[in-house]
Parts: sequence; C-alpha cells; structure tokens
Amino acid sequence: MHCVKKINDDLYWVGGTDRRLALFENVYPIPRGVSYNAYMMMDEKTVLLDTVDQSVSGQFFENVEYVLGGRSLDYMVVNHMEPDHCSMIEEIVRRYPDVKVICNAKTAAMIRQFFSFDIDAIAVLVKEGDTFSAGKHTLTFVNAPMVHWPEVMVTYDLTDKILFSADAFGTFGAMNGNLFADEVDFEHDWLDDARRYYTNIVGKYGTQAQALLKKASGLEISMICPLHGPVWRENIGWFVDKYLKWSSYTPEKPSVLIAYGSIYGHTENMANVLASRLADLGVRDIAVYDVSSTHPSYILSEAFRRSHLVFASVTYNGGIFSNMEHLLLELKAHNLQNRTVAVMDNGSWSAQAGKQMKDILAGMKNVEILEQSVSIKSSLKEEQMAEVEALAQAIAESVKN
Repeated sequence: MHCVKKINDDLYWVGGTDRRLALFENVYPIPRGVSYNAYMMMDEKTVLLDTVDQSVSGQFFENVEYVLGGRSLDYMVVNHMEPDHCSMIEEIVRRYPDVKVICNAKTAAMIRQFFSFDIDAIAVLVKEGDTFSAGKHTLTFVNAPMVHWPEVMVTYDLTDKILFSADAFGTFGAMNGNLFADEVDFEHDWLDDARRYYTNIVGKYGTQAQALLKKASGLEISMICPLHGPVWRENIGWFVDKYLKWSSYTPEKPSVLIAYGSIYGHTENMANVLASRLADLGVRDIAVYDVSSTHPSYILSEAFRRSHLVFASVTYNGGIFSNMEHLLLELKAHNLQNRTVAVMDNGSWSAQAGKQMKDILAGMKNVEILEQSVSIKSSLKEEQMAEVEALAQAIAESVKN
C-alpha cells in the first residue's frame, strides 16, 4: 500500500523509512532509524527529485506509481549519487523508459560507474544557474561540491521558493507520520540526531558547507526538503543558524566534555573527580563519556557542540588507549577546530598517553592545549589533588571567559 505525504498542491513526498538498519553507512548507530526522502512534482511535466535506498524500494515504487496516477514520468532530477539516494535510478529508467535524467556532468560520470544503462542517451546536463521549466514550476540548480560528495547539487524551485537540499539539513531518525519539522518537538527529539548526522557525515567539509549556505542566503526560501528527516517550512532561520555554527566549528555553548579511556576504573575515577570539582566551581552541563561504551559518533557530535574538551587516557601498550586514540583521530579527521582542550593520563610504570594525545591535538587547527594537566601512576592520590585543582580552575576560568 502506498504511503505518501502531500506537501502542497502539486508536490508529494514519495520516500520511505527504515527502522531495521542498525548502522548508517555501516558505521553510525541509528537506534531511531532513518528516512530516505524523495519528492514528486506533478506539473505539466512530472518530475521526480532523487530516489531512495534499496531497503525501502518496494514502498518507494508503490508511492511513485500512486502519485503518478497513470501518468508517465517525464523527468528525474539527481542531486546526489550516494547509493542511499541513487540506488533506484536504473530501475526508474527500466520502468519508465521515456524518462529524462536531469543531472550535472559529474553526476553523469558517476551514473556510468554505478549502472550499465546509457545515461548519455537520456541525460539533460545542467550547470549552476541553468533553469528548467516543468510548466508552472521553474527549477534552477546550485552546485554544492563536497556537501558531502563532489557531484552534489541542490535544486531550487523558483515558483514556490522550495530548496531541495540533498544531504544538507538532513538528520537521522525515522519518519513517524509527521513530515514537517513544526509537527514534532524538533529541539527536544530531533536536534541531537541532526547534529550527529551533520558532524559525522558532513562535518569534515565545513568550508564547503559554508559556501553552500552563502549561496542559499541569496535565495528566498519558504521550505527546505532534505534527503533525510523532516521537511522545514517554519523557523527555517533557527535551523540554518545551527548549520552556520556547526560548519564554522563554533561551539553552541560554553561547556565541558570529558572523555576517558579506562581499563580498571582508576582513570575513570580521575575523570569523575575533575568533573565534580568543575561543578563545584560553577561549571554547568558537564558531559562525561566512557570511550569504550559510547560510540565515537556521539562523542564527536558533542565535541562540536561544546567549547572545552578534556581527554583522559590510560597508557596502553606504550601508547594511547585504543578507543581513545580512535576518538582523537576521528575528531581530527572531521576537522574539529576552535576548541580549548586539556589532557590527563595514567601509567603504572610509564605514562605516555598524555604526550601522544597532545601530539594529535597539536595537529588540529586553532586548538588551545592548556598547560595544566594531570598524570598519575596507577591511581589518583591525595597529594595530586592540587594538580587536579589547578586544571579545574584553568578550565572553569576559560569557560567563563
């Protein structure tokens, strides 16, 4: 049975939702599932904007067939070639042999890589600024390279002022009947997933995301239709402001994240003592994570959110505890910057983790490493509480400033 949502008089959501997938891109946990959004414009010409992942293909084709209502599919716009959005392109071409594919040259090249049909025979190649008339609606196209693949473009409906934003403004989370962001408690129930989606999927490409935001700022936007998550028609500026912060690596709030890697609990204890002392000094909303029990995608997302980061690691095989090293390399790979950081380490005979963590952090842009640190042998002792106090004071003072 079809399951479509009407967006306006001639635009429909024809996507699908997957609550079974455990790992998005086989990496990121998605306990709330994910949606794959595709849109159908019913004008003088029928226009499908993107397809879906293979996992929801059955629902997708029922939706497409229902909305078309016996009409042929005239055009398919391909904004993004990642397989969770492009998997059904070849099947669309097979089912609707007269369809034309609107795409840019880089997308056409990728279609040749993924599929075996003759894209050159049916492609309508567009460049940035080109327009296409479907009848009442006129579409134009804006390049968005590396947000987060090189071929990405977004499509803007000049008539209804709708931005089809590809992966920009997307979020993890299954659609539960409500299509629009204003129909849910987005800040409470969706914002964390939106942040985790952006920071892990697009976070590395802040400069490119900023370039897209600059282009979008010149458009009058009444609605944003992303490829994952709710459609935006109200409070668009609020969500755009989040993107401006995330893409510029600007903390959302002055606050502290403590991530620790501990084997037998002694490094964990040191992290908890620091957190408690920070609270005594008036630091609010402290987050503490065990890098062995929390997936790095959650900690990375929180690191984008917060201004001050503390990394506490036991020395392991002469180096950084493996899960802590993974986290630090993830932060570096995702280009996190503009943060104040501190390190704590532990080593029963040779504490090496602190120095090696600083080496990784020093390679990150505009990261201030506090001089104060704590290094313990096996367990925290009373005589070292002065070092903990000095570190807590330095962090608290920096947060308040």
